[in-house]
Amino acid sequence: MKMLFGIAFALLMCSLGAEGKVISVGRSRQFQSIQRAIDFSVNGDTIQVYPGIYREKNLVVQKSITLKGIGYPVLDGEHKYAIVTIKANHAGIEGFRLQHTGRSEIRDIGAIMIYDSDRVSVTNNVLDDTNFGIYVQNSHRCTIKNNSITSYGKDEVQSGNGIHCWRSDYLLIVGNKIKGHRDGLYFEFVKHSMIRGNVSSSNVRYGIHFMFSNYNTYIRNIFERNGAGVAVMYSRKINMYSNQFLNNWGDASYGILLKDITDSNIHSNHFTRNTVGLHMEGCSRIKLSKNMFRNNGWAVKIQASCDNNEFTRNNFLTNTFDIGTNGSLVLNTFNGNYWDKYEGYDLGKDNVGDVPYHPVSMYSMIIDSNPAALMLFRSLIVSLLDKTERLLPGVTPENLKDNTPVMKQIQP
Repeated sequence: MKMLFGIAFALLMCSLGAEGKVISVGRSRQFQSIQRAIDFSVNGDTIQVYPGIYREKNLVVQKSITLKGIGYPVLDGEHKYAIVTIKANHAGIEGFRLQHTGRSEIRDIGAIMIYDSDRVSVTNNVLDDTNFGIYVQNSHRCTIKNNSITSYGKDEVQSGNGIHCWRSDYLLIVGNKIKGHRDGLYFEFVKHSMIRGNVSSSNVRYGIHFMFSNYNTYIRNIFERNGAGVAVMYSRKINMYSNQFLNNWGDASYGILLKDITDSNIHSNHFTRNTVGLHMEGCSRIKLSKNMFRNNGWAVKIQASCDNNEFTRNNFLTNTFDIGTNGSLVLNTFNGNYWDKYEGYDLGKDNVGDVPYHPVSMYSMIIDSNPAALMLFRSLIVSLLDKTERLLPGVTPENLKDNTPVMKQIQP
């Protein structure tokens, strides 16, 4: 019995010790310098920072501690420095306003820099006028949640990314709002991560840009008014569910650009008011279902280099062109989609059209090879060309068709 009591007492003491102590920073507090408080702390401590403006050159955290802001104290980089660098497992930072990072053409400088760490948490911070916002390198199982990240980039060269992740895995990136950076979210060699409920808007280049990043899931994010939309490249096993790609307009702008993507699922997304809703190049074995394509220039541009992709039960509404392609080779399938331009009939009353629908118009193929022909849009000759092509196909790919178009809009 005494042995059991001794073990229980030792476990209790360990658990209490693991909680650590609270260290205060601020005017008339235990410390006036955050870095001195960090140096004094030990693993498990929490450093509470009270309101004020703190101008300390690049705070370095190399212990398993939490920096907690009370009333959003300001960490100011004075347009010269990185603000916080974390190189420790189980560290965290929350409740701060971080502003005015430095900028450099030689090295990456950001507000919160995380290197070679495990289970770091960055939550409920406000980042303003930053080069890179939150920078994660070679780290694992980190959480980036509910941060507001704003920059004022004017071009790609002089701005960094809002959330930048490189060679990391099992990240959780949730509920962040990102605006005005080069790319809102950037991932390279990132695996097994969840990106959910973020809003990435008005960035110089891409709302999200990821390459060589496999086994990731993107759910309920909003990408709006970004310079070139969204780019997803050289990746496989990607799941994209219930995202919104909105108002991405420009000569080289897309709702989403897919390049060399394989074995993925794109389900229940909304592509609305984009120059091109979805552009696919070199993609294979992607299942696209229950997506809404509305009010886009082109709903989908699918290149002849794509194969074995399946479009089923998607809605195509009020797009200028539903499908565009650059060749006659057809290795993809379209079945059971709703097309508002479909003029067929349903004699059997089974909600399936009795004649196939050919979504590629002759005029869209002419524009693809000769963009100047767009000046003829809505002219009588264009209507005659398209009507003639439907009766006697000769230019558009005959096999690119939906054999079972549905008569009513598909509900989510």
